[in-house]
Amino acid sequence: MRGLARGGLVVGAAVVVVGGAIVLWPDAAVAHDPEISISRSSCGQGWTDPKPGPQTFLLHNTGSVTAEAYLVDPASGTVYGEVEGLGAGTTRPLQVTLGNGDYAFKCLPEETAAIVGPVATVTGGDDKSSPGVSPVTNADLIGPLKTYRDHVIAGLGTLVDGTGALKAAVARQDRAASETAWLTAHLSYERLGAAYDAFGDSDGVLNGTATDVTDPGFTGFHRLEYGLWHGEAMDTLIPVANRLDDDAHELQQSFPDAQVDQADLGLRAHEIMENTLQFELTAKTDYGSGTNLATALANLDGTRAVLDVLRPLLAPRFPGLSGVDTWLNRTQSAVEAARRPDGSWTPVAQLTAPQRQKLNGAVSELAERLAPIAAIAEPRRVS
Repeated sequence: MRGLARGGLVVGAAVVVVGGAIVLWPDAAVAHDPEISISRSSCGQGWTDPKPGPQTFLLHNTGSVTAEAYLVDPASGTVYGEVEGLGAGTTRPLQVTLGNGDYAFKCLPEETAAIVGPVATVTGGDDKSSPGVSPVTNADLIGPLKTYRDHVIAGLGTLVDGTGALKAAVARQDRAASETAWLTAHLSYERLGAAYDAFGDSDGVLNGTATDVTDPGFTGFHRLEYGLWHGEAMDTLIPVANRLDDDAHELQQSFPDAQVDQADLGLRAHEIMENTLQFELTAKTDYGSGTNLATALANLDGTRAVLDVLRPLLAPRFPGLSGVDTWLNRTQSAVEAARRPDGSWTPVAQLTAPQRQKLNGAVSELAERLAPIAAIAEPRRVS
C-alpha cells in the first residue's frame, strides 16, 4: 500500500509516501533506534536527537492498556505515521521520513484522553511536502456514510425491479429476453460494491460462484447465467429465477437495519478494482454470458459512487485525487473500446493481446492510485 506510515500494517516492510516518493524499510530495528515510551502518564519520551531523513522509532508501551500512537504536527494535527493496537509491554517499530519542522508523539491509550508528548524540532533537512494526513474522524464520516447508504437503498430498489423483470421473462420462457434482463439486473447489483460486507450472507446467495454447477447450494445470478447460456430448459430455470427475486427482495428489506463500517468506504474503493482485476479480467466469474467487461464497467460505477461521497474529505487531503479521476476515465475508455459495434460485449477470452494488455494495465494503475484512500479515509481518534 502506498500511503501513511503505519507500524505493523505491512508484513515484512513498512511503506511510507513522503512528497510522492516511496521508501521501504525492513521491520528489523537496529541498536541506535530511539525507544519512545507510550502510556497514560508518559507520551513521547526518549526522542533526544531529532534529525531529518529516514528513521525508525521503537514505540514501547510501558502502560497496562493497549494504545495507539501517532507522530503528528502538534500545530495542525497532521499525522505522519502511526502504530495501532500497541499492546501493554510490547514494542513495535515505526518507520518514517522527516523533513524540517515540529513533531510530537500523540498517545491514545484505551479509555483515556489523548496525550501529546514534547515537541521535537527537525532542522537541516528538506522542507516537507505534505507527507502526512489530516485525520478523518468518525464524525467526519457520518455524512458520507448516510449518503452512501441512501445510494445503496436506491440501488437495491433498482435491483429488485431488475430481478422482477428477469423472473417474468423466465416465466414466459423467453430466453433472449431473459438474457437481456439478467444482464441488466446483474449490473445493478455489481454497482453496489462498497456495501457487500453489510449484505452478509446475501452476497454469496445472490452473487456467489461454484466449481460444481450442479451443487444445490449454487444459487443466484451465476447459477441462472449458467442455465440461460448453456441451453437448460427454461421451465427448469423458473425456480432459480424465483429464488433470485425472493433473495433480492429479502436483501432490500434487511439492508436498512445493517451496519456499514465507516472504514469500508475508503477500503472498498481500492478493493472493487482489485476484484475486477482478479475476477472479471480473468473471466473467473464467467458462466457463459461473456459479459465480464460489462461487469468491469459497473464496478467502475461503483468506485465512482464511493469517491463521490468521500470527495469532500479527500480533496484537501489527497493530492493524487485528480490522478485517480484521470485513470477512472482512461479505464472506462479502455473497457468501452472493447465493446462490439452492435453494443454486445466481447468475452475476455476473445480479446486481442493488445486489448488485454491495455485493460490490465489501466485497471492495475487505477487500483494502485486508489490504494492510499483506505489509509487517508480511515477514521482516527483525535482526543
